[in-house]
Amino acid sequence: MSTSSSESDSETEAMNLEKVPVWDLPDVPQGQLPPHIELQRTRVLCTYLAPTNTEKIKYGCAFGSMGVDNSLRSDQFRKNFRVEIMRLNEDEIEFDMVGIDAAVANAFRRILIAEVPTMAIEKVLIANNTSIVQDEVLSHRLGLIPLKVDPRLFEYLSENDVPNEKNTIVFRLHVRCEKAKQQRISVKSEDLKWLPNGSEFQLATEKSVSSSASKPKTYTSFSCSQESLPEFANTPISLQHHDITIARLGPGQELN
Repeated sequence: MSTSSSESDSETEAMNLEKVPVWDLPDVPQGQLPPHIELQRTRVLCTYLAPTNTEKIKYGCAFGSMGVDNSLRSDQFRKNFRVEIMRLNEDEIEFDMVGIDAAVANAFRRILIAEVPTMAIEKVLIANNTSIVQDEVLSHRLGLIPLKVDPRLFEYLSENDVPNEKNTIVFRLHVRCEKAKQQRISVKSEDLKWLPNGSEFQLATEKSVSSSASKPKTYTSFSCSQESLPEFANTPISLQHHDITIARLGPGQELN
């Protein structure tokens, strides 16, 4: 009997609530949003299916009826925005941007990718490759090897510039697996040797016209050795990691 009585009381209360006129309902609190809307406005949720609330409500007066200003103000942004460094070492930095819209954070990400100067192997000249790794795959692997060099010490190489000691780094990779070994060897990133005097490859157009008296032209035009430059006296150019596997060579195979 007590259970049925409580159920009937709940139904009566529900019916009474339905009869309450709209103008008799309590006013919406001014100057603040309901918790679920505030969560949607200020948080990006990483759920097990996909991130949610990634799109910002851009209209400044979207919550004007509640007395909340949704417009973007520079003074308010400076007050709420902060950067927290989570991890910082020689290879990477991890940080959190707090108090920022997801779209603006993504803009910062794209700016970092486009504007932070980086140096990597871009052009690969292959004289001999008898390994099972195709030339294109080999070039891609070399381009992913991080170099230990400060890009601020170099000049930007535009399309019409000549590669010289101020805008170019040259490495050479020459590894051969002798047939007598009868076992495969690994080609590591440590096998990349820095050439401070520039490229040793002669230009194809110069091979037929070059003479013994004139110095043959190569793919770079270094006027001096990079070792003689003061910026590299204490910090020679090298690789960040020396144990990266580039390829495997069988007996008789060669990479140059």
